[in-house]
Amino acid sequence: MTWLESAVDSPYGIHHLPYGVFSTTDNPARRLGVRVGDQVLDLKLVVTSGTCANCETCTALSSSTLNDFMALGPEVWSKVRTQLQDALTDETLAEPMSRMLTPVADVTTHLPFTPADYVDFYSSEHHATNLGRLFRPDGDALMPNWKHLPVGYHGRSGSLVPSGTDIVRPQGQRRTPDGEIVFGASARLDIEAEVGFVVGVGSQLGTRVATGDFTDHVFGVTLVNDWSARDIQNWEYQPLGPFLGKSFATSIATWVTPLDALAASRVPAPEQDPAVLPYLVEPDRYAYDLTLSVEWNGTKVSSPPFAGVYWTPAQQLAHMTVNGASLRTGDFFASGTVSGPEKDQRGSFLELSWSGAEPVKLDDGSTRDFLEDGDTVTISATAPGPRGTTIGLGEVTGTIRPAN
Repeated sequence: MTWLESAVDSPYGIHHLPYGVFSTTDNPARRLGVRVGDQVLDLKLVVTSGTCANCETCTALSSSTLNDFMALGPEVWSKVRTQLQDALTDETLAEPMSRMLTPVADVTTHLPFTPADYVDFYSSEHHATNLGRLFRPDGDALMPNWKHLPVGYHGRSGSLVPSGTDIVRPQGQRRTPDGEIVFGASARLDIEAEVGFVVGVGSQLGTRVATGDFTDHVFGVTLVNDWSARDIQNWEYQPLGPFLGKSFATSIATWVTPLDALAASRVPAPEQDPAVLPYLVEPDRYAYDLTLSVEWNGTKVSSPPFAGVYWTPAQQLAHMTVNGASLRTGDFFASGTVSGPEKDQRGSFLELSWSGAEPVKLDDGSTRDFLEDGDTVTISATAPGPRGTTIGLGEVTGTIRPAN
């Protein structure tokens, strides 16, 4: 039992301990922190208050991003996590460690790591099927390759932004329903509720990462909103895929949940048929039992289940390196839109409104099909923790501003 009262029965208790980067009004320097209950533990203060002689781990924990710490690998990650849990349950440390805590309400959080490369996948069969039915009503919902490999695209890491960043409505070229080619602000701005994975340990160029090595490389999990301009995307994506309709902004949560914290949420992943090629076979095939929640201007409109994704994170990592592409610390890859079989489990507004044919009613009586200026979207998630506890992933939120 922890001595920190607010962490008892909290989704941010000592069974969780997500990492982030924060600053405060009286100390604007960015430093690493761990969220515990309604407090943030300053890891730089933890390091400097001890007897560490500038070891590699302490130096990394004194950094202004998670990158140096993530690069140290899973043995160090687990050791530090255990040490933090021990300290937060040691009554003799309550008084000195309390001075290293700051209320969450008093901190400003930042992008928790410096992004390297960014890849976005398309791993939910329900989402892919819904879009296939919308875009190809007279053809097969899934493209011929979809059940043979995790489809994805290489995104723009420079437009990854932390939760709370306002999203400026993008402009671009699109085709009107009558066939005219025009330029202007997107009229079909959408969200994609996703789960992202942060790479800690890199790999050598020319080698590939096996599915069984997933936990040797991936540090943690964070929620994602991959904002999407559907009208721009629809005109540009053939034949090479997403570009300007996606690259203007992708929001990520500012708290990264370590993989170790999600051990109790592992569940069997869906059976795959047809059988996948050998490099995609998993020695232990599992997904994470995360239940997402999407709020549109305060109205809960969807609860996508991540456990049902067809392509697992381990398969995504194996596929993105099978050609010899290397990993770097700070690489980030996302699941693609998470959708379930029910209407209230759809992870994009394109699906929820069925491309505008079935507008979504909000609690204030208004209706929406796509995002309007001033709209705010918040994505959160929960997962089972050890011994009946609950883990709450850091939320990701953003508000739409008019086009420049």
